[in-house]
Amino acid sequence: MLSIGKVAEKSGTTTSAIRYYEQIGLLQPPRRKNGKRVYEVEIFGRIDTIKLAQSAGFQIQEIKQLLDGFDSQVAPSERWRLMALRKQDELEAKIQQMTRMKTILANSVKCDCLSWEQCFQDNIKVN
Repeated sequence: MLSIGKVAEKSGTTTSAIRYYEQIGLLQPPRRKNGKRVYEVEIFGRIDTIKLAQSAGFQIQEIKQLLDGFDSQVAPSERWRLMALRKQDELEAKIQQMTRMKTILANSVKCDCLSWEQCFQDNIKVN
């Protein structure tokens, strides 16, 4: 059994984020021992999934659906197929945007332009 402080420390998050995840339903309310929250080690996988989904651009509602919003009688691969296809398109677009920005930044480091606008225009011509 782990305290909320230990969970926060080991998961690289804050206690307030854990409480928020509980409040909005991403985490189930934990058992209490002597009035304090106590968690099982399985909480780490769920927190990691939440954080990864957030960093990949998933909205709270999408994360809820990803974790709990499907019929438990249906295999995860089938449950998530449509969501995954939709999110793959979104992620691919973000990857392309980030790759373009990375190229602009890499080129700007080598640039002798006197203004960002000129450097940006030169980068557009390259891409």
